[in-house]
Amino acid sequence: MKLRNDCFWVPGTVHLALGVLLCLLGAFACSRPTKPVVVDETKIQPNESIPSNATHLRGAGATFPSFLYRRWFSAYHEINQGTYVTYDAVGSAEGVRRFIGKDVSNEQSVDFAGSDAAMSDAEITKADNNVLMIPATAGCVVLAYNLPGYTGELRLSRRTYTEIFEGDIKDWSDPQIARDNPGIKFPHLTIATVVRQDGSGTTFAFTRNLDTISEKWRALYGPATLVDWPGNAMRATGNQGVAALIEKSAGSIGYVGYEFGRRIGLNFATLENKDAKYVKPSEQNCGKALATAVVPENLRIFVPDPPGADSYPLVTFTWILVHKSYRDASTADEIRRLLRWSLQDGQRYASELGYVALPSEVAKQALAAVDTIGPRSR
Repeated sequence: MKLRNDCFWVPGTVHLALGVLLCLLGAFACSRPTKPVVVDETKIQPNESIPSNATHLRGAGATFPSFLYRRWFSAYHEINQGTYVTYDAVGSAEGVRRFIGKDVSNEQSVDFAGSDAAMSDAEITKADNNVLMIPATAGCVVLAYNLPGYTGELRLSRRTYTEIFEGDIKDWSDPQIARDNPGIKFPHLTIATVVRQDGSGTTFAFTRNLDTISEKWRALYGPATLVDWPGNAMRATGNQGVAALIEKSAGSIGYVGYEFGRRIGLNFATLENKDAKYVKPSEQNCGKALATAVVPENLRIFVPDPPGADSYPLVTFTWILVHKSYRDASTADEIRRLLRWSLQDGQRYASELGYVALPSEVAKQALAAVDTIGPRSR
């Protein structure tokens, strides 16, 4: 079932009848956790307010890092008044398309892109091999759920969360969920998965994990930015759309960037990791998982199933895609300055917005790559 873009959370919507029913079950309480204080989204200058003589860098792509990018680009403008950076959070796949630049309108052309899936070899070839993939930040992908009235911990084994998204576990009363959560009687309530309907790096990060741990997933789907999801899936655009749809839909569970779920107070499942330990998503646990990454020369770092007792299993880096060479020296210089600031001073904003600052070795290698950006040779 596809949903219209306006089929998202409406403030004040309460599933009253279901809430009363669930309150009759002994393991559930008639309350939801208080929503956390939301950090204001920092403004980003609209195109029409940019002076004609200013430097304007344009980007587009992943929604996952968009809160952090807004903060970065606003803070960068404050200390570089003549430079404006705008970013359209249109999803990783669309960002890559615009960055490659084939059959793209002037309005959609970009100087850089954001992607949680980096770029494939085929995409790099389409971009004439004029690509650098710069890790910018990192974070957790969480399984957020809506069980009205339930305030306890929800534990999901690797087998369980895989079978939920494969469409094999269809109800919250399934014995497999009960085995993961001894002593808890979950209601007979249909599970509705909430997934992305647009090409998404968050989808890519989640499905890389599913591909690693499930032979069935690997045979049927593999890792992808866009999936024809099985089962009772509801679809939404962007991380913000998925989070909003989970918020309004009783019985739902979906994958979303940690920072998006945190902002509206969603509940997150505790997941079993590679070491058979159940781990909650947090900056510390995601940081431990990311620290296990082996960094290749091209900086395309994936961590699909991190080892370690404290490692949260669903983590991803996210990349800013830039050209090795630009048509003019001034654009190359501005891109280089922006990225150096982002990889150094900008990292301090990550934690407060729900992201994970880059491990020091990753940042070091990313800076070395940034320093190679230059103008196109004549």
